[in-house]
Amino acid sequence: MVPTSAVSTARAPGPTLLSEGARVPLADGRVVRYVNLDYAAGAPCSVAAADAVNELLPWYASVHRGSGAGSRRCTPAYERSRRTVAAFVGARPDDHLIFTRNTTDALTLLARALPAETTVVTWASEHHANLLPWGRVLRLPVPDSPTAAVRALAAALAGIDGPALVAVTGASNVTGEVWPVPELTEVAHRHGARIALDAAQLAAHRPVSLIESDVDYLALSGHKLYAPYGVGVLAGRADWLDAAEPYLSGGGATEYVGDGPGQVRWHTGPGRHEAGTPNLLGAVALAAACGAIAAADRPALEEHERALLDRLRAGLSGLDGVAELRTFAPECDRVGIVSFAVAGVPAGDVSDHLATQHGIAVRDGWLCAHPLARRLLDEAGRRIGRRLRGGAVRASLGLGSTREDVDRLLLGVRELAGSTRA
Repeated sequence: MVPTSAVSTARAPGPTLLSEGARVPLADGRVVRYVNLDYAAGAPCSVAAADAVNELLPWYASVHRGSGAGSRRCTPAYERSRRTVAAFVGARPDDHLIFTRNTTDALTLLARALPAETTVVTWASEHHANLLPWGRVLRLPVPDSPTAAVRALAAALAGIDGPALVAVTGASNVTGEVWPVPELTEVAHRHGARIALDAAQLAAHRPVSLIESDVDYLALSGHKLYAPYGVGVLAGRADWLDAAEPYLSGGGATEYVGDGPGQVRWHTGPGRHEAGTPNLLGAVALAAACGAIAAADRPALEEHERALLDRLRAGLSGLDGVAELRTFAPECDRVGIVSFAVAGVPAGDVSDHLATQHGIAVRDGWLCAHPLARRLLDEAGRRIGRRLRGGAVRASLGLGSTREDVDRLLLGVRELAGSTRA
């Protein structure tokens, strides 16, 4: 039974999105309000981000070079954006904040900056961005609870000699489940290891802070934070980053270049890994989006999202042949992401039905977390006694999501579930 009074039909108070009010045609010719439930893949652009970019565009110039009016505006704007984003992620005064292309780029940069012989400990439940970049890696099995994850990490680190880095998601992009980052951080530091947090999904839903969490590195993407301008961030401790070879070789990363091969002295600091003309507009957009989110009533946004999430999960659980994917127990903390499958209906067909018949955007497939999605799909099928094939369907909530959005999704899934009954 879906609760009827859990949440208002109105959107939660918070930053406005450019996509609000958009309408899309259905297969039968009707035009309806667009329902975006694909925030986990890429959130719509916030008005704040677009306005910041549009204001700067007439003055666009490359940063850190030149004395013209454009450069005099753009260089301060770029470095001001760095400070704003650093404040948003609670960076320590001596941390570096490096602008990258996205989370994948940020974690790959960190992988290349690790000291020699560093062992990376991660889990088979990670998104590909935190599963694939690492060289010397110990991949732990998918845990069945947050407590099991902490125990497994402690056992793994006890057997490692030399430098170690723990790499873990803050919230799963498949299930939305929140990982026990404080406990994992304590275990990592107790064993002399560092920890890197993939905050790509978490940061859009919950406050993140390097200072408060004591994690060593944090990565995120602008396109998950309502700033889809091709920017990401790696923030964290300076020593490994300053000692590493530059991520890119080129102008901006160099302090001095001699006449012969190899006669290069590289900068320290963020510029060491930001060679070439940086993504000024992406940085400015991300800073504006972060500022707008930070200024919002985040407890109210979380409460609104939690009510929508509860409604969505309760509605799906009441449908025959529909199974939610999860790693931990059903009551474990999670952000507004739900993946599920409909017995007898491939995920792509579910997604297509929702789009063409109801004007709803979701994600389908293996969600760039192939090992985890395959495992959870098998487990979910066993729970309901049905075979689930063809990937998962993911519905994800964000700014602008309403009870009406959730109810429209449930209606569309109910139609498919009903059509598969024997």
